[in-house]
Amino acid sequence: MEPARAGRSGRWTTLACAATLAAAPALAYWRTFGVPLVFDDIPSIASNPTIRHLGTSLFPPAGSTVGGRPVLNLSLAVNYAISGTAVWSYHALNLLIHILSGLALFGIVRRTPSPRLAGAPTLAALSVALLWVLHPLDTESVTYIAQRAESLMGLFYLVTLYSFIRGSGDGGWRGCAWQFVAVAACALGMATKEVMVTAPVIVLLYDRAFLSGSFRDALRLRSWAYAGLAASWLVLVLLVLPAHGRANTAGFGSAVPWHGYALTQLAAVSRYLGLCFWPSPLVFDYGTDVVALSQGLLPCGLLVSSLLALTAWALVRRPALGFLGACFFLILAPSSSIVPVATQTMAEHRMYLPLIPLVVLAVVGIRGAFGRAAWAAVSAIALALLGATWQRNETYRSAESLWSDTVRKRPGNERAHLNLALELQKSPGHQHEAIAQLEEAVRLNPGYAEAHNDLGCVLEAIPGRANEAVNQCEQALRLDPEYADAHYNLGNALCDQGRTQEATAHYREALRIRPDFPEAHCNLASALGSLGRRADAIAQYEEALRLLPDDPTIHYDLALELLRDPGRKGEAMWHLAKVVRLQPDNASARRLLEQAKAQ
Repeated sequence: MEPARAGRSGRWTTLACAATLAAAPALAYWRTFGVPLVFDDIPSIASNPTIRHLGTSLFPPAGSTVGGRPVLNLSLAVNYAISGTAVWSYHALNLLIHILSGLALFGIVRRTPSPRLAGAPTLAALSVALLWVLHPLDTESVTYIAQRAESLMGLFYLVTLYSFIRGSGDGGWRGCAWQFVAVAACALGMATKEVMVTAPVIVLLYDRAFLSGSFRDALRLRSWAYAGLAASWLVLVLLVLPAHGRANTAGFGSAVPWHGYALTQLAAVSRYLGLCFWPSPLVFDYGTDVVALSQGLLPCGLLVSSLLALTAWALVRRPALGFLGACFFLILAPSSSIVPVATQTMAEHRMYLPLIPLVVLAVVGIRGAFGRAAWAAVSAIALALLGATWQRNETYRSAESLWSDTVRKRPGNERAHLNLALELQKSPGHQHEAIAQLEEAVRLNPGYAEAHNDLGCVLEAIPGRANEAVNQCEQALRLDPEYADAHYNLGNALCDQGRTQEATAHYREALRIRPDFPEAHCNLASALGSLGRRADAIAQYEEALRLLPDDPTIHYDLALELLRDPGRKGEAMWHLAKVVRLQPDNASARRLLEQAKAQ
């Protein structure tokens, strides 16, 4: 074949591979665009005021998934600018990130000089990338919006390595440009999620294994590139230090002891390995339990220690194999070692990138076992993975089905019981089922302040159970005196009992703890209005409107309060007109507005 024709053929082959890597995950995830906000999505999106303006998005609130992660928060702000809290654009961007990550992985594998992947390297790269983008273990990082933290960081991680490889192969200004992209991607990844900390080390290990042949030559030949990659650690330091261990939920200052967490990771890593090769059952939330030292942990300990020893040996004797093992363990290390993450002691999204080296090994094994029929075997596995991913995504179609599935698979997870209860109480006639789930959460963990609070919230809505609601909220406050939601719900329960003066004190406490709490402002305003303190009530409604300027209910309630003062009828009419614009079918607001005009 002539060189030009061969070049054109190669380009068409690459384009066909890229199209496959875009179409396959799009098919697997296309029904996820309506998956609702769940769990960490609520504080990260629905209750996150910083994403409402691009200018404030680089200063995310602490104590949530986006805390200390400005690039992640910025990406959510872009979605908010497009669709508000409508979920379709968030899922579309999550899918695009996953597809781009698959394309970056394809480029990395195709350009890796390895005899194990030689002979049709493009097909080998397609095999690796296709199996990875379709693997159901990735669903949590793609379908669950808040775990864009993992997938977006993963994209920057892969782009860092791919750009470094391109920069090492190209000379002159093009090589410098690619190395600049690598450093920039690395810095952006550091501002997305802390796991990116290992990227410069992985790049060095790759260089030594596949390009330079030794650490000395790698550092000598590309010293400026490594200086830039190392400098990106400063970004992470500047973001991590002010976060104080992600509000004391991560690090050695968290409530989970390091040794208990380390034992749990032996079981976690063993489970992750099993799910790579047989991805069932998948669990959305494993909870916060730590495992105790027991004989059952012995096989897990032997497996993990053996793989670590094999990786250490291979790094010296078989650098390519050692690189794969190092990728697995180093990328997992920030979240799955001895450094506790109290909010989740085990989580499947942590395998988003560590899954890749295992897929590479699987493809090498398939090529060795099937020879020329390897692509047929890969295609069959890809179809099976696509079906499994499709089926797993069906579980995400509603929050209730997701939490029901989690409770069924992890019945000892009190957090799953609580979140299932929160979904059940949204459906009429399911309050008693919600109460049963919350009571189970309290039984599993009597010190679970959130479960006591939510139980009080559900009981408060049932006639005749206000006393029980008060007791549960008071128990939540004994466990956590600075729990704003418990003060708020206790205020609601006290109002039901006619104890309005006491209720106002708890609403004010909720606002002291969380000043930007619009519901507390509204309920405090209502309580103050019933006590005859009209001016104070109006001030509270106005503060609530500052936080939620387009909430028709707040405009309506404020208008009712203003109508009691004949001198403020004009203001009341303005707010009623606003309600009518926001809710054209609001007959009550329209009637009041017409009456006010007629007077």
